[in-house]
Amino acid sequence: MLRQKLASVDEAPGSSKPDPILTVDNVVRRFGGMTAVDVNHVEVQRGAITALIGPNGAGKTTFFNLLTGFDKASSAPTAFKRGAGTARWLFNGKAMGNVGAAKVARSGMVRTFQLTKALSRLTVMQNMLLGAKDQPGENFFVAIVKPLWKKREEEIEAKAEDLLKRFKLYEKKDDYAGSLSGGQRKLLEMARALMSDPAMIMLDEPMAGVNPALTQSLLGHIQSLRDEGTTVLFVEHDMHMVRHISDWVIVMAEGRIVAEGPADTVMDNQAVVDAYLGAHHDTDLGDDSLLSDETLEQLEDEVAAEDAAREHEAALDQDDTKKGSA
Repeated sequence: MLRQKLASVDEAPGSSKPDPILTVDNVVRRFGGMTAVDVNHVEVQRGAITALIGPNGAGKTTFFNLLTGFDKASSAPTAFKRGAGTARWLFNGKAMGNVGAAKVARSGMVRTFQLTKALSRLTVMQNMLLGAKDQPGENFFVAIVKPLWKKREEEIEAKAEDLLKRFKLYEKKDDYAGSLSGGQRKLLEMARALMSDPAMIMLDEPMAGVNPALTQSLLGHIQSLRDEGTTVLFVEHDMHMVRHISDWVIVMAEGRIVAEGPADTVMDNQAVVDAYLGAHHDTDLGDDSLLSDETLEQLEDEVAAEDAAREHEAALDQDDTKKGSA
């Protein structure tokens, strides 16, 4: 049903979706003279698995950081109104441009990191409990009256245990998180993110560093999240995984959205091929349109000059050697 809805969506950068949970306009992030992100407009479909792909340095993680409050856009966000040229983004109908990371998470948009952020000196269960929301015991005055928080604590512990069983980490619930393998930490971070019942989860390279034995498990968990109604937006370089589980693919290159479409067609888009392989990847180097006679002569002169300089340097070295011997 979901893919049928997306089948009618125009396969073009910034295309409108039937029911977007996230709408982004005019987001720019510069570092000195370099523009890392320059997104005019993009929408993420509610309830879908959307892959954000692109070559290294395309700006994908920076884009994640901006949306989740871990970084600030180069232009200050204002009230949402398209076309004014100022950074704005809506999540579930709420403007999120000036919102910090903690408030973004409480609103229902949570993310994981390419390098896992599990707290190594806490146990697996303690890591899970930290991800829960609505904990009355965090209030100083409530904390001193046990009946006011005990029931909620039991509910949170039961939920954590269920998630650990689902992610096959229950047997390690009392182990320190630092003792887990890289793949198990990925599972723990995803499970911890689900403790807050997010409407949308953003996964930054969930398969990076994961051994093949856990890859299939992670794929299954991501698909089950969608089946349960959670929107998934993930960054990934494994194109086999992208083709296998994605409902929609958004392609970034040099900070911009260059293509969108279903996973089975977008990979053949010329803009995607150029982004990964370079715009002249299939051009004959002897083609005059790429290397004119004038350019070839200039290159030949530069090579001849470099050869002459090397020969001159070698001659000087020989003279120094002869003088030293004398």
